[in-house]
Amino acid sequence: MRQVIVYPGEDGYWVVECTSLPGCISQGSTKEEAVANIKEAIRGYVAALEEDNLPVPEERFDAMLVAV
Repeated sequence: MRQVIVYPGEDGYWVVECTSLPGCISQGSTKEEAVANIKEAIRGYVAALEEDNLPVPEERFDAMLVAV
């Protein structure tokens, strides 16, 4: 299980990042498509690390909303 952040991009697409996997980012024309794409990106990221015998970073999230 991985936490992702989804937000609207400047180009009208939805951007989604998996912060526990540096550089693992995707996008989609809808939120649903963006989430589907990041799932695929996460699987590929982890598979590449495992193929290269590199450690897979642990999920580490501490989410917080800050009102300003």
